[in-house]
Amino acid sequence: MSLLSVLVLVGPTASGKTDLALSLAPRLNAEIVSVDSVQVYRHFDVGSGKPTPEELARVPHHLISSQDPTDPLEASQFQAQADRVISDIAARGKRVILCGGTFLWHRALLYGLADAPEAQPELRRAHAELVMREGRRALHERLRAVDPESAARLHPNDFVRVSRALEVFEASGQKMSALQEAHGFRSERYRPLFVGIDWPREDYDARLLRRTRGLFERGFVEEVRSLLERGYGETRAMSSVGYLQVRDAVRSGNFDLEELITLVYQKTRVFARRQRTWLRDREIHWLPPSVLDPRDDSASAELTRLLESWETHAG
Repeated sequence: MSLLSVLVLVGPTASGKTDLALSLAPRLNAEIVSVDSVQVYRHFDVGSGKPTPEELARVPHHLISSQDPTDPLEASQFQAQADRVISDIAARGKRVILCGGTFLWHRALLYGLADAPEAQPELRRAHAELVMREGRRALHERLRAVDPESAARLHPNDFVRVSRALEVFEASGQKMSALQEAHGFRSERYRPLFVGIDWPREDYDARLLRRTRGLFERGFVEEVRSLLERGYGETRAMSSVGYLQVRDAVRSGNFDLEELITLVYQKTRVFARRQRTWLRDREIHWLPPSVLDPRDDSASAELTRLLESWETHAG
């Protein structure tokens, strides 16, 4: 049985994935499946860069605002939900566009997951308590002691993945790095065509800064205040880049807005570098930024050739 073809739009935060998906979906008779571990939660709208209500009305989207913030979605659960959504889209004779920057979820959906123990809520609570007492580096050091390979590739601030790797060892005695090496992530579950927008570094940095300022102009601080009032201050989504910094600033009760904007920009820029590391290991068709400009005939022609080839072989 042939694998279903899916168009996978990738790239670091603020690279134009959403804009490209919105322009391609009508052209391909496609629907968009979000692969974003923050946009999936209700109420986390501004800071996650969630598509606007107008954009959501233009093209059918899936797995956006589908999860309660107090019910964290694991990669395996995302995989199962996305599989069902993709099957339904294909059954209606439509194409599938995967769009988002959570590359752990992309990998889970496209290549499967290593055979690791299920989530252990008690261990995760213990990890969270350790972080509150001693900080994230303490948890990272604990992982380094038992699984140095996983610790080497995970940033200390990546609480979710550091906690998961440590949880696997504590629950099973097996290293996450060994389980992942055994799995290999080589067997495809779908037939992906990876497409991204290749921004020159200076242009990207300027775009990211504009995007960050735009979040605050659209009410990022006010959104976080509202989320805290709802009791979502310790949820997984609130620990993501941007939300975490704004939450801490709001809780402090006294912060300089310009300094906060700069901090969120810097943290997001570091996160984008980590995203690029994952992208280096993929066969991606990189397109120039002008592909977002409908007036640019050459970029449009390049994209058209790529999509025509993909559709010819799509299953």
